[in-house]
Amino acid sequence: MSSAYLSFVPRLTLAAFTGAFFSSVLWMTEVGARPLSIALSGARAFPESITSTRDGTLFIGRLGEGGIVRANPRTGAATLFIAPGASGSRSITGVFADEASNTLWACSNDLSALGGASNGGDHGSALKGFDLRTGAPKRNVFLPGPQAFCNDIAVDARGAVYVTDSSTPNVLRLSAQGETFEVFASSPQFLPPKAGAAGLDGIAFGGDGNLYVTTYAAGELFRIDVDRGQAGRVTKLHGPSLTLPDGLRSVGPRNFLLVEGGGTLDRVTVAGDEFKASPIRSGFRVPTSVTRVRSIAWVSEGQLSYFFDLSLKGQSPSLPFRILAVPLNEGQTQ
Repeated sequence: MSSAYLSFVPRLTLAAFTGAFFSSVLWMTEVGARPLSIALSGARAFPESITSTRDGTLFIGRLGEGGIVRANPRTGAATLFIAPGASGSRSITGVFADEASNTLWACSNDLSALGGASNGGDHGSALKGFDLRTGAPKRNVFLPGPQAFCNDIAVDARGAVYVTDSSTPNVLRLSAQGETFEVFASSPQFLPPKAGAAGLDGIAFGGDGNLYVTTYAAGELFRIDVDRGQAGRVTKLHGPSLTLPDGLRSVGPRNFLLVEGGGTLDRVTVAGDEFKASPIRSGFRVPTSVTRVRSIAWVSEGQLSYFFDLSLKGQSPSLPFRILAVPLNEGQTQ
């Protein structure tokens, strides 16, 4: 997610974002047998989310050009897997590989007014499901409400899909065989600090069975208690200040990987109603998401300020766009 989501729907009045960070690393520089980064083609790819399967295959959603890229972390090869416009899709935000149902879930939002993908026919926000092996369309469910914004995705053990709606204080749920969303959890605590700013963003189930979400503009982390499939108390967790917290992935009972749009990859540890955020690496240029493949964290560098910030129109991001590999030690993977 980008800070320009702070005013994306419906006004399209965009606030300035954070500046550029450190220069890019060299593509295909080797650490053992693995690349340090993988280059993505496209001058307006703007990678917004990343997910992976158990065999290490990476899937990257593209905000600017639409579509989803599939990448091999062993060779660095990256090819278009889901074409822009497939199943009516527009700009792709969150992606999640659900191997149990053989589904690649993707959030699609119409950002064509900002220069986003215009191939698809959708005019709204939708959750798309594609065959994880072939890319064939499987599901297409629109979010409720004219201003909805499907941001990120989590899946529970029963196959129900949960999405954060950045334009409302709602976490939505779609049952495994459902055709419409229901509100799973809602709280005024999820509202952004000012009208038009981005609220709910990252989402992940913890090893404790509870659901955890971030709020982007407010920089907060919450736990939603889950008991037999029902939402319980919403608790704001207390910890250090977070700068534009975005993608969230579980790596242990109460441990997570988190990217902050301010430029860092963190390991977050939850204890009771408190959390610690230990930086693993900084210097990313507006990181948007993270996924773990064994002892490597792959981080998508979105550079979304060049997409959303009107003051940067006419300027170009550093090309090619990249996803970056960050080695993790044993303590950071559990």
